[in-house]
Amino acid sequence: MIEKAKQVLQIEADAVLALKQRLDGNFTEAVRMILECRGRVVITGMGKSGLICQKVAATMASTGTPALFLHPAEGIHGDLGMLMKGDVVIAVSNSGETEEVVRILPIIKRMGLPLIAMTGNPGSTLARAGDVFLDISVAEEACPLGLAPTASTTATLAMGDALAVVLLEERGFGAEDFALFHPGGALGKRLLLRVEDMMHSGDDVPLVSQDTLLRDGLFEITSKKLGITGVVNESGELLGVFTDGDLRRALERGYDVLEKPMLELMTRNPKRILRSNLAAKALQRMEEFSITSLFVFEDDEDRVPVGIIHLHDLLKAGVV
Repeated sequence: MIEKAKQVLQIEADAVLALKQRLDGNFTEAVRMILECRGRVVITGMGKSGLICQKVAATMASTGTPALFLHPAEGIHGDLGMLMKGDVVIAVSNSGETEEVVRILPIIKRMGLPLIAMTGNPGSTLARAGDVFLDISVAEEACPLGLAPTASTTATLAMGDALAVVLLEERGFGAEDFALFHPGGALGKRLLLRVEDMMHSGDDVPLVSQDTLLRDGLFEITSKKLGITGVVNESGELLGVFTDGDLRRALERGYDVLEKPMLELMTRNPKRILRSNLAAKALQRMEEFSITSLFVFEDDEDRVPVGIIHLHDLLKAGVV
């Protein structure tokens, strides 16, 4: 069984690698047609090819190329209404003679839509109808009967991915653009959420004056439930921070520290973050300095904090 599985993988790998030798001006022209498209890329195919078409359409849509799948059988019963001027059509059929695909070709031509034909048969009806022909032929299917689409669908998927990735790069589509289309995923949260979206502000920010005694400052730490308080001067400028760790170190010096002002016990030069920074950057700084909170500022020159962000906030938002 292992040997058979290896054979299947080798056949499919060879089918994909063979595509490299066939990339020519037709591929470049297909990319150009799609880049110049004012509408959508409509991808159509039947059966197993249709399933591959759905995946290719989804990949293009998530990487900056508006795309949708048109079921050819439904198309001849009304769904051709999905097509509009400005669209580009990619039609997929390994044989190039799939009845449902062939039947919609005259309508595509009548509407004057550019047609990219992806087929394994260069002499087929589909190949002849296409403005561009992409050869997805394979030497053999991995199916021992030579019937079930296996290597051919893998090759089709790989060619679709090649189109999508080249289009992505030609459009200058970046990680933040990708995140816009994936706001529910972890990547979207890391690239879209900013510090200001989840920071504590106003009365929720733990702050005490520099003259506050430690015994009173502890109430601020406890009430705000962040395990930290900022220490500020008369102008509200942040001078330092006092954390649970600072408390343990202070108590090692004796109980009389409870009567000492926070200015003497605080940690100076605390780490900071700007409200406009990505939440992922706040996480990065916390990990870098092994801390759980950052005071938030409006800009690099500002000394008065506008908020505070805690590691738990990042955890709840799914940034971590």
